[in-house]
Amino acid sequence: MANFKLTISDIKGKSLSKELKDSDANPLLGLELGNETDAAVVGLSGKLKLTGGSDKSGVPMRDDVHGSARKRVLLSKGVGLQDAEHGDRVRKLIRGNIISEEIYQINCKFDGELPVETPAEEPAAETEDKKE
Repeated sequence: MANFKLTISDIKGKSLSKELKDSDANPLLGLELGNETDAAVVGLSGKLKLTGGSDKSGVPMRDDVHGSARKRVLLSKGVGLQDAEHGDRVRKLIRGNIISEEIYQINCKFDGELPVETPAEEPAAETEDKKE
């Protein structure tokens, strides 16, 4: 029973969030970061490229750590390490690059443009005109 929160970004820099539960989320289980999958999972036409994510406690995924388990890795730069000076290496807790049920958030890149949603203020304007 997997629940994922997908953050989908398009080529223009716009992003949106979708939540996948249970059977809708099953096609993503077992995929690696960098893989492409069909965007029909979230109701779009095109491809989604998996770029990152984090687990339920906020531990980030890293594409050069194999597997789905948490590991303590010696890092000098990149994902999961901030404010490192030249020559510093720090051992940090990182999650592997395979999506499992422990993952909470998945970041994706969409190969087209996301559809524009209309604001919900339009119906309110119509009801004011009817009153007059």
